This record gives sequence, structure tokens and C-alpha cells, in this order.
Amino acid sequence: MAVAQSGILALGTSSHAYLEFDRLPGTTDRALVEAVAELTATVKTTGATGLVAGLRPELWAAVQPDEAPDAHGYDAPVVGPDGFTMPATQHDLVLWATGGGRSIVFDATTHAVAALAGVAGLADETVAWSHHHDRDLTGFEDGTENPPAAEAVGVVTIPEGEPGAGGSVLLLQKWVHDSSTWYALERSVQEDVIGRTKPDSVELDPKPDDAHAARTDQDTYGHIFRRNTAWGDTAAHGTMFVGFCAQQGPLAAMLDAMAGIDGPRDALTRYTSALTGAYYVVPPADVLARLAPAAE
Repeated sequence: MAVAQSGILALGTSSHAYLEFDRLPGTTDRALVEAVAELTATVKTTGATGLVAGLRPELWAAVQPDEAPDAHGYDAPVVGPDGFTMPATQHDLVLWATGGGRSIVFDATTHAVAALAGVAGLADETVAWSHHHDRDLTGFEDGTENPPAAEAVGVVTIPEGEPGAGGSVLLLQKWVHDSSTWYALERSVQEDVIGRTKPDSVELDPKPDDAHAARTDQDTYGHIFRRNTAWGDTAAHGTMFVGFCAQQGPLAAMLDAMAGIDGPRDALTRYTSALTGAYYVVPPADVLARLAPAAE
């Protein structure tokens, strides 16, 4: 049985960093994958950090075609009927480092950049944190619809018998908030935008058709597991959307719905804008381990 990367469901970490890389000229797909595999093999359970590695779907499929799920890169922006756009900024590799403090995550990421220096260049880096455990910077609870822990593995992990079994598909987006406009709204207006009450995240009944909870309803578009975090400083800040699923379809459907392709545009997008967008295949830990040069 394939083994999922443990960091996907390693809850409770407070410090995070997301590093996206592009393959250096002259580096083969396999050389990059082997370097990533060797890096992940060095992560120790006593090191107090976690590391999740994801690869551009086409790159992973080129190296391991029998282990590749039906997924593709975020190669074109998602554009709504009114012109609202979620940009495509696909890279070749993502590393998500987590830990209980900034210092150990910093050590892990600087080590990773150095270890991959011969095959990949750092294209984007975002430092983030878990805001009040389960809130995003709008002040609302984030991840209310996440499955219980006992069911989460089934939501994020590709089932046995399917290509890529034990792996997952990751959607990573960086959103910047228009906080001055958002916090000028009355709480009742904010709740209509989100579709939930602010103190206790109870779904409004009825909720507006364009509420965020309506446009990303998991019973409609499919179930995913969100590991969102907050990023930034007082001048610029927002949400890192970190969504895992056993299939790419639900993630893509939610983006289309938010943009208003199949109905009203998500009201929350009036107050936050996507800066980045990429899909990655997160290979099973055991499959990745077998590709490490040391394992061979």
C-alpha cells in the first residue's frame, strides 16, 4: 500500500513556508525528481519540522508515468465573465515546510534551497503562520467544511488501484486582502459575504447565492482538505490557499465557481485578489523514496 506524505495531515504546526522552484536549464526531469527525493529522505522525525514536496503534474508524469494521476498544470488563468482573473504562475516544484517556530522552519528552507541549488532555482517564497489556530485574516474560521481527521486521508489520497495511488493533488494560491475595505464593513455584511456567522462559523440559512460558502460548497463541487495559512505584514497580507484532493476536478470546479463561470461570482473576491496559482502532484512518500539516488 502506498504511503502518503505525512506532512499533508500534520496538524498543529504554527510556522510555515512555501518555496516554489523552477528547473535550471540543462536539468532533466529525472535529475530534479531525484534531487527532491534525496532531500525529502533527509527529513528526520526528531527534527521538529515537516516537509511536503510537490511536482508539476507533467514533470512527474514524464518521470513516473505509471504513478501519475490525471492532472495538469495551472497553465492558463481562470477568467470570469466580468473579467475577474485568477492568474496562472505554475512552477516545477513546491516545498512546504512546517514547524513549531520560525527558526526551525528557516533552517529547513535554507537547507532545501542549498540542497537543490544545482538543479532548481527559487522562484517564489512565502513565509506564513497559523492565525489564531483556525482563523484567516478576514477574522472568520477557515476550513469549517474540512472532513474529520478520520476521513481526511480518504479525501486527500488517491485510492489504491488508481494511477498515483497514495499521492494527492495540491492547489496553491496566494491571495492578498483589501483589509481596509473589508474591515469597514458591518459584521452582518461580512457574514453575508462569507455565508457564515463570524464568532462561531454557523452557516447562514438561507445564505446569499454569491456567498463564499455557497460558491465553494463541497457538497456541490466535491470534497477537499484545506490547510490555509496567513501571510504578510501590516502593509500587505492575506491567505495562502493550500487545498489537497484525491482528484483535480473539485479544486478546478471551485475556482470556476468563484470566478462566476457557472453562476454568480464569489462575493469574497470583491475583497481579495489572487496573486499566484499552481497545481502540484504530491507523490506518495514511499514512491519518492525509491527514486532517491542513495536508495538505488
